[in-house]
Amino acid sequence: QVQLAETGGGSVQAGGSLRLSCAASGYIFSSYCMDWFRQAPGKERERVAGMDSDGSTNYADSVKDRFTISRDNAKNTLYLQMNSLKPEDTAMYSCAARVCSLSWWIYWGQGTQVTVSS
Repeated sequence: QVQLAETGGGSVQAGGSLRLSCAASGYIFSSYCMDWFRQAPGKERERVAGMDSDGSTNYADSVKDRFTISRDNAKNTLYLQMNSLKPEDTAMYSCAARVCSLSWWIYWGQGTQVTVSS
């Protein structure tokens, strides 16, 4: 049974930091590309960061230089370090897995809420 479980969300003031974790189980974590998404109320889901199985990363312009994605394959865990948080970063954050050669995500977590106050 595949599971992706996000933790680490919470409420912080603008300028603060949070570290999200996504614990994976039930599949070969190291072989999959992993991404973080977020969705704010009334807005479309946005892919904020991705990490391929070879370690290469990519970021949305809105979070570049503030967020860092990483993974620990020994712990089957994906991370998102979020620094210099802004109120517009407020959203539900979810992790997702895809086969790297494909362009759709097959496993999704339930999400963790991040709220940034001004």
